[in-house]
Amino acid sequence: MKVIVYCRVSTEKESQETSLKRQEEELISLAQRNGFEIIDTIKEQASGFDLERDGVFYLLELIKQENITGLLIQDETRIGRGNAKIALIHTLIKEGVTIYSVSHDGELQLSESDTMILQIVSMVEEHQRKLHNLKIKRGMKRAVERGFRPEKNLKNRGNKEGRDKITVPVDEIVRLRKNGLTFHDIAATLRGLGHDVSKATVHRRYRELLSLEESEE
Repeated sequence: MKVIVYCRVSTEKESQETSLKRQEEELISLAQRNGFEIIDTIKEQASGFDLERDGVFYLLELIKQENITGLLIQDETRIGRGNAKIALIHTLIKEGVTIYSVSHDGELQLSESDTMILQIVSMVEEHQRKLHNLKIKRGMKRAVERGFRPEKNLKNRGNKEGRDKITVPVDEIVRLRKNGLTFHDIAATLRGLGHDVSKATVHRRYRELLSLEESEE
């Protein structure tokens, strides 16, 4: 398993350097005991209540670029505190990253309250996605009833004056969707990889694939 070691202290006092070093040593030991491959180590001095941390942004970039599936921390407070902690843990779960901690000598065990909050956040996001998809479906149905034919707007469907169909990595869309990402997040991820796609395009390609699979069954 490819993992990232993440160490954090809250202040820039010299005394905290010792804490960072200790965290790193303990996390390297945890990785070795479990046979993990450490891709990089992130050490930063910043408030856990702050989401705007260089280390956090670098961590999220590495997860996408290196297909990271594990994060090693000393305990849950190192990833963050308060709402920042919940937001980051939720994001990591959506990316398919398992969090391991020294305090649990293995996979991080969240409290009942934190687990409940994460479940609520996931439920809200899922209902938001469903509502958004229903709005798109309803709008497209009305447009078709009024004579709109989207297939005629593409060059490769017989209309030389239309626009080219955007090529997108459908397999990557499916993978990210299975990891719980929203279509908005998937579109943003693909744009970061050099694909000029919108959320609507990502959603359309995903629905086309599902329709194709259903017809084959």
